Amino acid sequence: MGMMLNLIINVVLFIDKINSEIDLVIKVRVIVFLIVKKTFKFVDATATKILAMPLYEPQHRFFLAVDCIIFGFDGQGLHLLLVKRGFEPAMGQWSLMGGFVQPAESTDEAALRVLYRLTGLRGIYLEQLGAFGAVDRDPEERVVSIAYFALINMSEYQDQDLQSHKASWFSVSEYPDLVFDHGVMVEKARERLKEQAAIQPIGFELLPHKFTLPELRRLYEAILETTLDLGNFTRRMQNLGILRKLDEKQRGSSKKGAFYYMFDREAYRQRDREGLPFAIK
Repeated sequence: MGMMLNLIINVVLFIDKINSEIDLVIKVRVIVFLIVKKTFKFVDATATKILAMPLYEPQHRFFLAVDCIIFGFDGQGLHLLLVKRGFEPAMGQWSLMGGFVQPAESTDEAALRVLYRLTGLRGIYLEQLGAFGAVDRDPEERVVSIAYFALINMSEYQDQDLQSHKASWFSVSEYPDLVFDHGVMVEKARERLKEQAAIQPIGFELLPHKFTLPELRRLYEAILETTLDLGNFTRRMQNLGILRKLDEKQRGSSKKGAFYYMFDREAYRQRDREGLPFAIK
């Protein structure tokens, strides 16, 4: 029996060396495992080695990263948070904030870690955008990136965080050339944001806790890249029943001042449960 076992093991080792088809390698290893488990009462050092080999060993390996497109609104326009890359390749060039996925974390967890490291904020709206895996997207190594877009209230983001990470806000309509395929990610994220904001109230994630209706209109004009009539927009938003008017006005914007409003999440959830759509236009 010992001679038969060694023969089988040698066959498997030979196949591993000459065959790149993982399906065949897996089948042979399974056969060996079953023979060893059911027939033999011992496993020598060579058998242990062959049975311990990773099933995916014949396959190539590459890096997995996340990149975050971070949008903010300053009351007038939509902005994008970028960092100056501090290492090669492309050191000193503008880039999205990103990093490699660690062995013990999911891609969502990696994106949240990257966001917290840059902004110091938790509970940020985050949505997976898609995978970017062109063979030559990174000149140094084969890297597949999972891109996410995030929405933050710019008033909560501190200037010292910008300085420590060599980060800056840029208008989404006028930002510098970015490394690799980050520009493609940004444009795809802008389109996704435009689509989602028209049917879900995710735009409120970009606003302060209280806001005026003119501010809300400017936000949606920036996201949708269109001009909205203030009267029609105001009636539409009020008819949705998801805004709560406060007994407080913004001073300085006009003689009368504009009333502040808050987004009523519970009212929106109730509307959603009833199957009533959220639609800006």
